[in-house]
Amino acid sequence: MQAAAKHDRRIHPGSGRRRGAGQPKGRQVDPAALAELREVLGDRERRRDLLIEHLHLLQDRFGCLHARHLAALADEMRLALVEVYEVASFYAHFDIVMDDEVPPPALTVRVCDSLTCALLGAEELLAALPARLGDGVRVVRAPCMGGCDKAPVVAIGHALHEHASLDSVAGAVAAGADHPAIPDYPGLDAYRAGGGYRLLDACLSGARSRDGVIEAMEHSGLRGLGGAGFPTGRKWRLVAAEPAPRLMAVNADEGEPGTFKDRYFLETDPHRFLEGMLVAAWVVEAPEIYVYLRDEYPQCRAILAREIAAIEAAGLARNTRIHLRRGAGAYICGEESAMLESIEGKRGLPRHKPPFPAQVGLFGRPTLINNVETLYWVRDIVERGPEWFSAEGRNGRKGRRTFSVSGRVKNPGVKLAPAGITVRQLIDEYCGGMEDGHVFKGYLPGGASGGILPASLADIPLDFGTLEGEGCFIGSAAVVVLSDRDNMKDVALNLLRFFEDESCGQCTPCRAGTEKAVALMTAPRWDEELLADLARVMADASICGLGQAAMNPVKQVIKHFPEDL
Repeated sequence: MQAAAKHDRRIHPGSGRRRGAGQPKGRQVDPAALAELREVLGDRERRRDLLIEHLHLLQDRFGCLHARHLAALADEMRLALVEVYEVASFYAHFDIVMDDEVPPPALTVRVCDSLTCALLGAEELLAALPARLGDGVRVVRAPCMGGCDKAPVVAIGHALHEHASLDSVAGAVAAGADHPAIPDYPGLDAYRAGGGYRLLDACLSGARSRDGVIEAMEHSGLRGLGGAGFPTGRKWRLVAAEPAPRLMAVNADEGEPGTFKDRYFLETDPHRFLEGMLVAAWVVEAPEIYVYLRDEYPQCRAILAREIAAIEAAGLARNTRIHLRRGAGAYICGEESAMLESIEGKRGLPRHKPPFPAQVGLFGRPTLINNVETLYWVRDIVERGPEWFSAEGRNGRKGRRTFSVSGRVKNPGVKLAPAGITVRQLIDEYCGGMEDGHVFKGYLPGGASGGILPASLADIPLDFGTLEGEGCFIGSAAVVVLSDRDNMKDVALNLLRFFEDESCGQCTPCRAGTEKAVALMTAPRWDEELLADLARVMADASICGLGQAAMNPVKQVIKHFPEDL
């Protein structure tokens, strides 16, 4: 009652009166909102790094983040209200509702407008769905949801709806299909029946040495498959040499348009990834692992929550505590240092480097960061020997690559292929050729930031270090195939709008540069000289790879597709 009385005495802005002595500053906590918050949080810890997790609980329960609950959460977690608000307002999947505002409808339908979905009808869905679904449903644009091979994709609540059409989405909404469907996958028992966790058992029992496992990884030539390509064994050795305690973070926040390989591994063989993760943590002696999973994969979150509980119950994680953390709709958090900031409960702003995360990472401790696919290969490399992995390859390259292929091919999807394969071979041998009626025109070899190449350069081996001479890179191997029906000017504009929307806003070259680029690209004719100057500034002065590589598609379109300008 005392808090309520204080709230009643608060002087509202614009009243012309000053706050008197002894009157509380700022927004006061509503006792009813505090009671609701405590009921939602239950006995969960109120640690600072759990802020985003707690915001998710409120968003899930009330369909939005009411200002009264944010004030209560700040009070409960002993944080300044501005700290809570700045985090909540940073992430796209949180809806802040002030006291005088109307909450959003109970159901939100997100329509992916990233490149492949845009090519296959997303704009038509965005235009027609609001009238078809009515006022009780909110329809919004959204970036890539990791279903590019089944485009166009729509999220109905938390459920992915793929190969979407106006009728299928309306039917799913009417049927209440707003919860994620969990695919069939091998659980713990099935995985162990096939030899799973023998490697981990051998590590924990002392039958294998840490140096031996690192050497196998080094000799395999495996490089980080999240996009940066840093040699995995060398990274493990560097982190292991840092002073304890060390930590581990898993980057499962693949948000690059065209990328869906990590989703494939999590949905089809999650324990192979989990075993690789636990082996890596054992190698660097990390007692805690943080798995950061993008919010667009609720089905994967359900799988991981279930299977992490299973391996903990089986005693397989007895030396390691696993934390499953949920992203909130921010592509920038795929950048490793932005991911660390988000795990710590903050805005996902990339850090300046050095120091690097291997030295000063999560919570200021040396941190091993690997992505899902990198860890997926650990068991096979160590058990079968590094030569098993490095023996495969084409055109002088070594190893295996997982390509996420989408666009104008007959059979898109995840393709396990030799490193060094060309896009022409990938299309013909793995994708059944081009879609009927389409002529191969160009391709993105490495997702939205990897550049665009013409069909005349379709015989370049796809691997680390092979595309840089053309101003491109393979990144996470997200290959989007384009045809003679696609205008490359429109393709580049779609990609730049994505970067404009996803820029974290921390540095001016990226924040202002992406906005300026989109404005220049919507003109009837591009000012090529000004775009080139802007590209140089962004590449040289941006803090992280988003701003540094955002203009790659623009430069490639100007160079290779002048007929579309």
